[in-house]
Amino acid sequence: MKHIPETRPGYLPIEDHGIIGDLHTVALVGVDGTIDWCCLPRFDAPSVFGSLLDAERGGSFSVTARGAERTKQMYMPDSNVLLTRFLGQESVAELYDFMVPDHPSCPSSGVRQIVRQVRVLRGRATIDVHCRPAFDYGRAPHEVGTVGNAGVVFTGPAGFLVLRSSVPLTPDGAAARTTVTLEPGQSLELAAQWDGDGAVREGVLRPLDGAEAARLLDKTLQYWDGWLRQSQYRGRYRETVERSALALKLLVYQPTGALVAAPTTSLPESPGGGRNWDYRYTWIRDAAFTLYALMRLGFTEEAAAFIDWLHQRCVQAPPGTGLQVLYGIDGRADLPETVLDHLCGYRGARPVRIGNAAARQRQLDIHGELMDSVYLYNKHAEPISYELWEALARQLDWLQKNWEEPDDGIWETRGGRRRFTYSALMTWVAFERAMRIARHRGMPAPVEQWRDTAAAAYRFVQDRCWSPEDGAYCQYPDCATLDASLLVMPLVKFTGPKDPRFLSTVRRIEEELVSDSLVHRYRTDGSDGGDGLDGQEGTFNLCSFWYVEALARSGRVGEARYVFEKMTTHANHLGLYAEEIGPAGEALGNFPQAFTHLALISAATNLDRALAAHHGPAARHWHTS
Repeated sequence: MKHIPETRPGYLPIEDHGIIGDLHTVALVGVDGTIDWCCLPRFDAPSVFGSLLDAERGGSFSVTARGAERTKQMYMPDSNVLLTRFLGQESVAELYDFMVPDHPSCPSSGVRQIVRQVRVLRGRATIDVHCRPAFDYGRAPHEVGTVGNAGVVFTGPAGFLVLRSSVPLTPDGAAARTTVTLEPGQSLELAAQWDGDGAVREGVLRPLDGAEAARLLDKTLQYWDGWLRQSQYRGRYRETVERSALALKLLVYQPTGALVAAPTTSLPESPGGGRNWDYRYTWIRDAAFTLYALMRLGFTEEAAAFIDWLHQRCVQAPPGTGLQVLYGIDGRADLPETVLDHLCGYRGARPVRIGNAAARQRQLDIHGELMDSVYLYNKHAEPISYELWEALARQLDWLQKNWEEPDDGIWETRGGRRRFTYSALMTWVAFERAMRIARHRGMPAPVEQWRDTAAAAYRFVQDRCWSPEDGAYCQYPDCATLDASLLVMPLVKFTGPKDPRFLSTVRRIEEELVSDSLVHRYRTDGSDGGDGLDGQEGTFNLCSFWYVEALARSGRVGEARYVFEKMTTHANHLGLYAEEIGPAGEALGNFPQAFTHLALISAATNLDRALAAHHGPAARHWHTS
């Protein structure tokens, strides 16, 4: 690639990014060395660097090498330390980007900071640094001041962003910049540190040197290596699975154990479209699936933290109500959806939204995913407490009274409530798993009532949601819409993977929703009333991995392997996925998305088992039953 100027006039493709993080927030780093998205001090705080959503107003932090003709990115082995290489005819320079994880095993003094170190390997490299934050999504002005030769302080209404440097920085309007020429073996160190309470003041700031940066890098590498060593996965897709696990870990908010669906907001589901949502919150469904995926790999600490977070949500739910669909990472329930009219959006895709009105939707299926994960945690990690059991029983009591009501469904459609098949399917899962826990632990429970409700939900799916004319389970009764969420039926043990109705449904989904091994979640062309939203969307990565599992479980192992390995080619250069894939193979939607990576882990582990059974003695794997 040609040299990219310090302030880019346009936008990198979504997939041309890596992420770094400290278990409180993340930063997106482009292949050109620009940080164009970071919310400080945590995931759901206003952005400080937001040029991903507005190249002019959003703010960015770029480090580039003059004369670079190409750039390459990789993660250092077994870590979330990102390495960007600037390759030129006359020089080669490397940029190391990382954040020090704030974890009890790796304390970082509560400081949120982005560390950037440039090293020159060959030739003489001229490095340009340009840092222009934009506080509060670019709405709040700030002042720039120098602190000797140690760096600069950007002062805004919400706090300070302190940029420490190993070389002097020069204020330039609302930005700071420097240009330095480095010889082989020389380095440049930078650290952007959030200081919301103003503890770092003039006179106490000291320059960042190579020794300190090296200590922070070693500390970060040791943390990630130690964390990944807990993985029990030894299958054929180890590198792919472990990268997904590392990405999921970056999306965990350490103080509470909550997990964000994605660290970005308003990246469009179609180029220039309006299906733009804020995913920086914790969906019960996503977190429950992630709990399942991480436990399969042996990461039980994250599962325990989420169980504690979940317990608090159940206890805090007002009497006689069900759980919300999503919450803030600190557990707050009020997440009003507003539009930032002053931002032009990624490549003009508007509106730019913060908050999410789906928090007020009714999605009955979340209880099924939740109880399935709690069942697995109780069986394979730690027995759940009596207090949590009582809190879950209250939620099941609410579900028992309301499961026959229409809801908004797993896909959070805005076209009116219906009795979605998937919601009834997961109602069955909720009560079936609850009965398993009650039997296994001898927990007090109205088992007969739960059995009756589970049976009623099962019959509803089989009697009302099966269409003999279409030869498939439909999205809701008396419609012709297919829904890829129903690929999970054998995954949750609702039906056998070779059940004639399920096999017929898979064939119909292949005819209507599968395109070159990629899967649409449902048709958005307005059939059966549509989903209440304008525009189209790409194929849904989650559904593509569900398709892999359905093929593997139904005996089509060779096809499952082909689809899975083809899906891995749709990851970006670092093995990361957004929510969707566009018609030209481009990433669409928020990035990276937890749902995609957890589904990849599940598909890989089940495909491993199917391949082992298909080609020889089955390897040992634990599973739901």
